[in-house]
Amino acid sequence: MDTQTRTPHTANSRLEIEPGYQSGFANEFATEALPGALPEGRNSPQRAAYGLYAEQLSGTAFTAPRGHNRRSWLYRIRPAAVHLPFTQLPSERLVANFAEVPPTPPNQLRWDALPMPAEPTDFIDGWVTMAGNGAAESMNGCAIHLYAANRSMQDRFFYTADGELLIVPQEGRLHIATEFGKLDVEPFEIAVIPRGVRFAVSLPDGTARGYICENFGALLRLPDLGPIGSNGLANPRDFLTPHAAYEDREGDFELVVKMNGNLWRADIGHSPLDVVAWHGNYAPYKYDLRRFNTIGSISFDHPDPSIFLVLQSQSDTPGVDTIDFVIFPPRWLAAEDTFRPPWFHRNVASEFMGLVHGVYDAKAEGFVPGGASLHNCMSGHGPDAETFEKASHGDTSTPKKVGDTMAFMIETRTLIKPTRFALETAQLQAHYYECWQGLKKHFNPEQR
Repeated sequence: MDTQTRTPHTANSRLEIEPGYQSGFANEFATEALPGALPEGRNSPQRAAYGLYAEQLSGTAFTAPRGHNRRSWLYRIRPAAVHLPFTQLPSERLVANFAEVPPTPPNQLRWDALPMPAEPTDFIDGWVTMAGNGAAESMNGCAIHLYAANRSMQDRFFYTADGELLIVPQEGRLHIATEFGKLDVEPFEIAVIPRGVRFAVSLPDGTARGYICENFGALLRLPDLGPIGSNGLANPRDFLTPHAAYEDREGDFELVVKMNGNLWRADIGHSPLDVVAWHGNYAPYKYDLRRFNTIGSISFDHPDPSIFLVLQSQSDTPGVDTIDFVIFPPRWLAAEDTFRPPWFHRNVASEFMGLVHGVYDAKAEGFVPGGASLHNCMSGHGPDAETFEKASHGDTSTPKKVGDTMAFMIETRTLIKPTRFALETAQLQAHYYECWQGLKKHFNPEQR
């Protein structure tokens, strides 16, 4: 029988695979919480063991190529269809069609962290959409949300039909109970909940804050490594998927669904987390960003940020993704006679950044943990004036460690459009542009 017991770990105890999890990225997993609950040699027997129902959850088209096909078979106490009709809930702070947001300014934008809510607010009620592109109904693009919560979900369950959720905690741990088992996620880790998977979030620390990228398009995958070789970046064995766990509870519960940016609720007389066994490759997982094997220059120049790519959602154009999830973890800088921070640049892609911990090495001030920035297509950006002056005159004859930091970037091939909330919130830093105004003119045609 599988077990879900787990002791929350610290940054210093990271050597073994955590108990309660299966290792690997998009593996063909098989797990049961009661012996013999998984049928042998077939998926849908006439009568499943223990009186369970067999149900398939498909995350891709039935006819998708084998290497891309993602589905799981669930053996549950009741089918997912058992609930009362849905009625709509207010959801003014959520956006799923980015043709309907205000005009996108070409300005560089930056925000302070969301404040913790004054009223009791759970993980779902604490969402607000900051930016995105495309539309959930066309299964193309993404939405970028922030969350701030101070209450666990109580007899309440949720799933989104709009996309898979990449959750990046910044403050406070999340205990995520899903149909497939349990995930314990802390800052410096990420969790991915596939489209359609039902779950509930409790807050072991009482409060929590972080980021969510809701991917409307192709499922997130590990990037190919090309010239890097067979190892490096995020290694498949470090992705953890839960063992089966189930709740056999009856009562007055609420099932909340996000569909096309709108929230809907239905009464349900039992816990939908009642999957006793499952097998397949479509399941929630988590990953510890501290296990990322960072690649960098050991000669000269600062490489492109694509070397920090953790996960990608591919588009129909080879080599161009709809979403790149990139991190900037602790690392050594060794390039000699080189401006070591990220260079000034303008990019055909658009970049939304968040900070989990510490200080980002290209911004000495103003970019705070829990905050965010947005540099859209062809908007000039780079180090602030203080960082530029320091890096331009620093000693590059010896390596330097960038430590005690964790930043991330969501990069997309299309414009990331801020929502009305993002453009009007008090967290928007009106004077962000000033960080570059102190850059001095150094040009001297008489001196090389």
